[in-house]
Amino acid sequence: MNTFDVYSLYPVEPVKGCGNYVYTADSTEYLDLYGGHAVISIGHAHPHYVEAVSRQVANLGFYSNSVENSLQTRLAEKLGKLSGYEDYSLFLCNSGAEANENALKLASFHTGKKRVLAFNKAFHGRTSGAVAVTDNPKIQSPFNCGHEVDFVSLGDIDAVEKVLSQGDTAAVIIEGIQGVAGIRVPSDEFMRQLREVTRRHDVVLILDEVQSGYGRTGKFFAHQHSGIRPDLITVAKGMGNGFPIGGVLVSPEFKATKGMLGTTFGGNHLGCAAALAVLDVIDDENLLDNAAEVGEYALARLKELEATGKIKDVRGRGLMIGFDIEGDASVGRKRLLLEHHIFTGGAGANTIRLLPALNVTEKHIDQFINALKTL
Repeated sequence: MNTFDVYSLYPVEPVKGCGNYVYTADSTEYLDLYGGHAVISIGHAHPHYVEAVSRQVANLGFYSNSVENSLQTRLAEKLGKLSGYEDYSLFLCNSGAEANENALKLASFHTGKKRVLAFNKAFHGRTSGAVAVTDNPKIQSPFNCGHEVDFVSLGDIDAVEKVLSQGDTAAVIIEGIQGVAGIRVPSDEFMRQLREVTRRHDVVLILDEVQSGYGRTGKFFAHQHSGIRPDLITVAKGMGNGFPIGGVLVSPEFKATKGMLGTTFGGNHLGCAAALAVLDVIDDENLLDNAAEVGEYALARLKELEATGKIKDVRGRGLMIGFDIEGDASVGRKRLLLEHHIFTGGAGANTIRLLPALNVTEKHIDQFINALKTL
């Protein structure tokens, strides 16, 4: 049997990681400025993370949600404290797509409605509901096309108002920063307007912070730069630093009933131990501050390079950064990888995307800038 061939692969196989670097079997070192799609939040093989996960799997790796699990309670309490959402509840699942799927269900349960408003170029995952609110026909099978979804342009509050005034919308779902679209940052003013209009029309506001959350922008969640509080917040990726875990932060206005949501693996003991270790490191090592400071440094260095005409349209917040290059970005990324041993990401034909671990340093950014100048 072969693997189902759906991925375009680079001819590099990391077998070991340490901090901001990964290594192949022949010990070749690669600087990781992408973290496997923003998943590696505290660096590869962080000692505290390794110890916590190893200790937990040696005791109890899994039992179902039919029994008490104090790790879930500890995780909810710590996440609430660090994020500023102590009054919210936490539903745990396994991935960002699953988190968004459950948030959409909660919104529909809560309002009794089924229409959803999403934004052009959005990406929310590959499960049925998440695909339906993702603006990409290439990943929508006929099965995904029965959902009632309106798409409007990011930043167009008048278009949002027009849709919501019809009175049949359950939820608006929006990314804190559009990642797959190429790092598109909604303005703080638009986010505040969106919160006001959804509240006025009794529509649930879902903030997809799967990629933009967990400290990546220098605040715990990207939407906190605009000072709003959504009804539902979805998380995953950096939550487990490589262990699959996701969740939905649920505002106090939502009431749980037994059986309305469920999952076999969500909130398992090993996943919770991994997520708790991530929060420990973020807190103990002040990684939100580091993301803000090193992110500002990275954006400044890139804008200096932009002024020379080497790159263009530098954008982002904290350590969620995108910029465009002339020609095919996949070619540029491959050169960065194979010639300079640096992992980066892409988004569209011309965009290079940076999503490093939150403990990245200015030295790592300088290494990247020097490589970028040679393209």
